[in-house]
Amino acid sequence: MFIDEATIRVKAGDGGNGCLAFRREKFVPRGGPSGGDGGKGGDVIMESSERHNTLVHFRFNPEYKAERGRHGEGSNKTGREGANVILKVPVGTIVYDQETGDKVWDFSHSDERIVIAHGGRGGRGNARFATSTHQAPREHEEGRPGEERVFRLELKLLADVGLVGYPNVGKSTLISRISAARPKIADYPFTTLQPNLGVVAVGDQKDEISFVVADIPGLIEGAHEGAGLGMQFLRHIERTRLLVHLLDVSDASGRPDVVKDVEIIMGELDSFGAHLAEKPMLMVASKIDVANKDKLAQLKQYCKKKKLPLFPISAVTGEGIEKLKYAMAEKVDELRRDTTQSSIAAQESNS
Repeated sequence: MFIDEATIRVKAGDGGNGCLAFRREKFVPRGGPSGGDGGKGGDVIMESSERHNTLVHFRFNPEYKAERGRHGEGSNKTGREGANVILKVPVGTIVYDQETGDKVWDFSHSDERIVIAHGGRGGRGNARFATSTHQAPREHEEGRPGEERVFRLELKLLADVGLVGYPNVGKSTLISRISAARPKIADYPFTTLQPNLGVVAVGDQKDEISFVVADIPGLIEGAHEGAGLGMQFLRHIERTRLLVHLLDVSDASGRPDVVKDVEIIMGELDSFGAHLAEKPMLMVASKIDVANKDKLAQLKQYCKKKKLPLFPISAVTGEGIEKLKYAMAEKVDELRRDTTQSSIAAQESNS
């Protein structure tokens, strides 16, 4: 089950109370206050992990509470600190404060860790209040309450390449041919009900380029408004570097105008926002083993006019697959270098 949104309530541990105590011991004739401090409450910590790829564990267990600190004891004994609670989330999770809507954190790397709710401070025991003029204090503090907050978690997959297009154009078949991913494949629309990720490696060991491809469930007209499955999964291509737009040039789709198909999908990407329509894009004419020559010619003419690279492929026969793989690898490598250079330039300008 793929779950990419969840709401959780967390409660950090309360601090332990400070102790009110006096000691009367052998060889300590005057005694005095001996109440220890309470222990600090446990924090609620969130950590990104590559072992998780959905938020399903939060959907069915939405409340988490850290341990409270132990109370202070006599003989100046400080209470034990409460145990922390560590919540594991997939890389790509964004944490929002449910009350304000503010973004708290964006987990873009593995093993990132933040405290999302701080435990309460332990109260001071009466030994802390002793002075030269106030030698038998009876004051002591209660522990502070731990933070209690509600967060909305949203998962956006981290992939280099996103496959987009109408339902049943061959996205799942393509990802199964170029990677080890094995998505469900069938000859009816909306076979893919959740994004699938596959790792593609191109070249030999010395010069190997590997990248992650995401197969996004099919888009239809009105996807940005919730039609079909598009609205639910369009967010997953926000972080991709490159889009690969598949178009069915056979007669199986039942849509005679392939150029209109392109314009509808591009319109959905533009309407969703997040600059999706401005991302670098490769066009793919799929199912050329059973292609309608007029549709293929239309698409070639359109891509030439728009200066978009077009790759005719057949995922069934394998025709054009290797050429497309290498084109994707080269473009991803180029975009990675551009990102690195931009980061270096930004650091130099700030220093």
